[in-house]
Parts: sequence; C-alpha cells; structure tokens
Amino acid sequence: MSLAREIAPHLPLLRRYARALTGSQESGDAFVAATLEAIVANPDEFPKGDSRVGLYQMFHRIWASANIEVDEIEETSRGARKAQERLKTLSPLSRQALLLTTLESFTVQETGQILGRTPVDVSAMLEDALEELDRQTKARILIIEDEAVIAMDLSDLVSAAGHDVCAIETTASGAVAAAERERPDLVLADIQLADGSSGIDAVKQILSSFEVPVIFVTAFPDRLLTGERPEPTFLITKPYSPEMVRAAVSQALFFESTGSLN
Repeated sequence: MSLAREIAPHLPLLRRYARALTGSQESGDAFVAATLEAIVANPDEFPKGDSRVGLYQMFHRIWASANIEVDEIEETSRGARKAQERLKTLSPLSRQALLLTTLESFTVQETGQILGRTPVDVSAMLEDALEELDRQTKARILIIEDEAVIAMDLSDLVSAAGHDVCAIETTASGAVAAAERERPDLVLADIQLADGSSGIDAVKQILSSFEVPVIFVTAFPDRLLTGERPEPTFLITKPYSPEMVRAAVSQALFFESTGSLN
C-alpha cells in the first residue's frame, strides 16, 4: 500500500487534533497542510512502523519548529493569534500530551514517540496538565443532548471537574432559549436532537447572539471533518472517556474562542 493511502484515513482526526491544539480551523489546517507538504517533499523521512503514529510525529516536527517564532505562520484570526501567544507560556507540551492521550487515544508510549519524549516524561506532563486543569476558572455549561443517559453522564463529568451545569436541553429551540436565558460560558452540543432538529443549527443561532466556546459531541466525526466547509474547533467522539471530556472542556475554555460553523 502506498504511503498516501496509509495516512489518508487518519487525516480527518489529525485535522480535528490540530484545531484543538491551535484553537482555530484556519491555523490547524495550515499546520496539517505543512505536514503533508513535508511528507511529499521527503517521503523517506516518514517514520517507520504505525502510520498513524508516524503522521502525528511529522505533524509535531512542523508544530515544534513553527512555534519557535509564532509570527512565521500568517494568522488572520485574532482568536488564533491569542491562542498561540498563550500556548507559548502555558505548558504546551503538557497540553499536547493530554490531547494525544485523551482526544486521540494514543498510549503513553505512542505519545512519547510522537513528542520525542520518554514514557516517564509523558506521565509527568500529564500530571502537570491535570494540575493545570484544576487551576482553571470554573464555567457554567449548557448541555444540548437528547439521550438522557448521555446528558446525565456529561453533567456528572463536568460537575465533577468543578463546573456548573446551567441547563440541559434536548431540542434546538429549547437550547437557543436556554442560552439566551442563562448565557453559559461553554456549550456541549450533540449533532442530532430528539425532535429531528440540529445541534449545529442551534449553535449557529446561539453564536449569532453572543460568543461562547462550543464543543460538539458526535458518533460520526467524519461527517463534520470533511474540509469542505468551516468545521467545529472542538469535537468529542462517542463513545468518549471522562478524560476526553475534561481535556476538551479545558481546551475550549483555555482558548476562549468559538467552535462555530459559520
């Protein structure tokens, strides 16, 4: 099998990861594009073994070199520039380790390969990241989810992390009304809702009134990660782990930017 065919299935989730790391679709996609250009230019330098691990290794080579000087990457998004500046001062390696092991489900050993660190180093980074999470400002969260068990689980997870759930809604109209009433600090939104309405439409309407970080929750991430239109910056796939939810909430609040679909 050619290298292109080996890495192609992993590109949508790499793009999801890049957006979560940078805080914007534009910036994340720029890093992914630079990664692919590097692979095309020097295919013999692609790491041997697991193609998914190798792809993320190549991505992090580009990321590490570009972040020496943030201004090397042209950004038109104010939120992305702000996120890059904050990443330089707030333990970026720890955040990368957390995202790789939670959102991307890499093992500690695989994460060490990707970041060029030992498993012991990665474990220490994860401890630092979790401590950082506990120091963050707590948020009021609106949950848009039509499955009662999942809604309760999400509520329990974010509450255990110290956040407050201001409302749980099962329809787009209810979500929009709750958002206007509660003005949450963060929105967790399913894609397909109980009455056939769309969580995406609900989020668009909410964001037309005020800015708020958004995390989409879906069992079908490939439907959103197509590259054909603006996409959510923050995305949790079902089934999810408690660590995955905690990491995504942390990143969304960290960037204080929207995960909009405009």
